Amino acid sequence: MKLNIALLAGDGIGPEVIDQAVKVCNVIATKFNHEINWRPALTGAAAIDAVGDPYPDETHEICATSDAVLFGAIGHPKYDNDPSAKVRPEQGLLRMRQKLGLFANVRPTFTFPSLIDKSPLKRERMEGTDLVFLRELTGGIYFGKRGREDNGDTAFDTCTYTRKEVQRLAKKGFEMALKRSKRLCCVDKANVLETSRLWRETVQAMEKDYPDVEVSYEFVDAVAMRLVQWPSEYDVLITENLFGDILTDEASVISGSMGLMPSASIGESISLYEPIHGSYPQAAGKDIANPLATVLSAAMLFDGFELNDEAEAIREVVNKSLSEGIVTEDLAEGGKAYKTSEVGDWLASHI
Repeated sequence: MKLNIALLAGDGIGPEVIDQAVKVCNVIATKFNHEINWRPALTGAAAIDAVGDPYPDETHEICATSDAVLFGAIGHPKYDNDPSAKVRPEQGLLRMRQKLGLFANVRPTFTFPSLIDKSPLKRERMEGTDLVFLRELTGGIYFGKRGREDNGDTAFDTCTYTRKEVQRLAKKGFEMALKRSKRLCCVDKANVLETSRLWRETVQAMEKDYPDVEVSYEFVDAVAMRLVQWPSEYDVLITENLFGDILTDEASVISGSMGLMPSASIGESISLYEPIHGSYPQAAGKDIANPLATVLSAAMLFDGFELNDEAEAIREVVNKSLSEGIVTEDLAEGGKAYKTSEVGDWLASHI
């Protein structure tokens, strides 16, 4: 198979971890007789510095005409610490999601046998955890009407959803549940919010089309609590944009490190794959960042093309690196800490 992949390294540690994922993908392509055409493009703070726009038209054209996007991270302290900044890296990310139609963010949380005791949760609480969030990504409060009134002393952000937006995301959730343990949880705040009541009634109406799926409905605050009590009780969870943003970060640390979790943002015609961690600017250029989340995001990319053997080969070598202690300083804990590039080289050489 020939794949044209847009390569958006972004900011901070993004370029370093992306380089390792590229190494791994290139070896996989050789091993399984594929051809990958990497198409680099600017985004985030790097794009602002270069052209004044966090998601330039040229970058969008490259993404829109590729088969998929592999993405690093965006963000820089000079924007994070300046609330008055008119142009921000995150604006590029939101615009990219909207223009590419990336409506469903898929965020798995699973455990690694060799790292189970690094989790902040007790072994008996988190052992066996294997859940996935589907977060609606192009609607809700992040895209609603916003502004200031009363000479700037009053601010408002509006949360708006349409039934079609909910149906589109829920359909992905039902389909994913059918491939897993046939359990789906709709996360909302229907006792307070009208948008949540729309979510709940829409999903309830869809249940008849998926009779094999057991559906539950839970308030977001209850899910936030239960994620740290018994995360293994969940399988597939669907929720709106803001709730998903918060809950997926909470769930991500169950594995023991945010540097291990991949994600995908799915659209109607193209999907984007990225690690869940941020740009970690303090580590940029030091060759110490954990590249495994980005490498596992590349595995999800191959899954997206139904190249499951290729994806499994990546996951196997990542598990092997963890069990043999070929890890960066965030996981070394007194043992030898390998450089970002050394981990990438090891993974590539052992595929």
